[in-house]
Amino acid sequence: MAKRLIAGLLLIPLLDALLLVASSAFLDWRLIVALVVLTGLLGMLAVRAEGRHTLRRIQRSLARGDPPTDELVDGGLLIAAGAFLLTPGFVTDFVGFLLVFPPTRHVIRRVVKKYYVVPRMDEWTGGFATGNVYTFGFPSDDGRDRGMGSMTGDSGPGPSGSGGAGDTVDLGEDAYDVDFDDEDDGRSKA
Repeated sequence: MAKRLIAGLLLIPLLDALLLVASSAFLDWRLIVALVVLTGLLGMLAVRAEGRHTLRRIQRSLARGDPPTDELVDGGLLIAAGAFLLTPGFVTDFVGFLLVFPPTRHVIRRVVKKYYVVPRMDEWTGGFATGNVYTFGFPSDDGRDRGMGSMTGDSGPGPSGSGGAGDTVDLGEDAYDVDFDDEDDGRSKA
């Protein structure tokens, strides 16, 4: 995922350069520079206004005692929007405006939370951040519970387990016998 993000971030300046060169065939260079500066200034005013609004929402959430998770993600997206809008070019300005205006920012925020924030929080906290904590048995790669079985007794070790091969291991009768050897002074060997 990081490689795709880096490739996308490198593709944006390339598209900007190509669009600026292509637009120079139709427009005077002074007009292009004026458009880039004007969109940057208007975008920064919009970022400033949305930043103040987001800060008020953070303060209201904290006053209610709620964690301001959506507001903090919005703040991060507004920082990214400011960076995009300060970068000269039409594509970066377009991406910046997508991040500034609330209707598109809310959609982007949901995507960022679903595919980046929540998986990273689960990874860093072992599932405690989102409540994905295993409380019984051992999780397996395929999502099934292994080792202890479920509370209803329909899976797990034993003859009634409905899992596939490899769910249980028969160690045999002598698996827990300890043999002592005279040479190693009473230490066990398995």
